[in-house]
Amino acid sequence: QVQLVESGGGLVQPGGSLRLSCAASGRIASIYLWGWYRQAPGKQRELVATAARAGNTNYADSVKGRFTISRDNTENTMYLQMNSLKPEDTAVYYCNAQAVASRYWGQGTQVTVFS
Repeated sequence: QVQLVESGGGLVQPGGSLRLSCAASGRIASIYLWGWYRQAPGKQRELVATAARAGNTNYADSVKGRFTISRDNTENTMYLQMNSLKPEDTAVYYCNAQAVASRYWGQGTQVTVFS
């Protein structure tokens, strides 16, 4: 089992920045892909960014150039640095970890970008 706990969400004005954190515990060595997803009201959950254990990253087109995913292996923590935030970035953001036979989710953290 892997446990994931997100933090760092909040209210921010357009153009502002936030950094989300995801603290992981448990069988972390089994995880081969880490990621951030988000779900806005009335919409399906969508991929934001992923980071493979090998180091390569992937981003949704809507966040490229504004968001950065990273991991601190010594602290077993994953981050999502979000810059130049837009109202359409408003959503609940979820941390995700994938093992060969399992997929794990955090409880989510709310990000609200308002004028």
